[in-house]
Amino acid sequence: MRTLMVTAFSSLDGVVQAPGGPDEDRDGGFEHGGWAVPFIDEAFVARMAGVVARAGALLLGRRTYEEFAATWPLAGADDPIGARMNALPKYVASRTLDTVSWENSTLLTGDAAEAVAELTRGEGDEIQVHGSGGLVRTLLAHDLVDEFHLAVFPVLLGPGKRLFGDATVPAALRLVDTWTSGTGVRIGTYARDGKLSYGAMGPETGNW
Repeated sequence: MRTLMVTAFSSLDGVVQAPGGPDEDRDGGFEHGGWAVPFIDEAFVARMAGVVARAGALLLGRRTYEEFAATWPLAGADDPIGARMNALPKYVASRTLDTVSWENSTLLTGDAAEAVAELTRGEGDEIQVHGSGGLVRTLLAHDLVDEFHLAVFPVLLGPGKRLFGDATVPAALRLVDTWTSGTGVRIGTYARDGKLSYGAMGPETGNW
């Protein structure tokens, strides 16, 4: 079985829409595109390069695929993220694309959740999802995500698309790694850790 890992950039209030540029995603009249960029420094880039180096394949939604396919092929061979992105096998989940042209890309057919579940049953290093918020919400609704790599930026954005929706299957998580950049970005890596457990707290319970 292959691990399916989601990596996402999020504001402190949970918005994941358009972290990388003004015109990345203006759906809903979103006006804050590019909000993550001022916080990205060399240490953060090195950290993300280490994450991408772990990948055995990428899984992308249509919008993120088109953004990546337009930019990462321009990266030089000495760019650790770009070179790795270009070389990796890429699986694209889309209901509207007919073809994909970025090198090593394959368009998934049929039901996205079923196709992804089949990918995870294979052998190899982890499959990473970058961005692709709509696809991630589908994966969460079908309980297919094994690990989360969440970079939380010290900003509040208000309205905007969020990673976790009401259809997310409840699950317990275990913090396996944490790191903070010099600009205040907190990266946490969380692995699945079984089902939720419950309790009560207050002075009458002894859990206070």
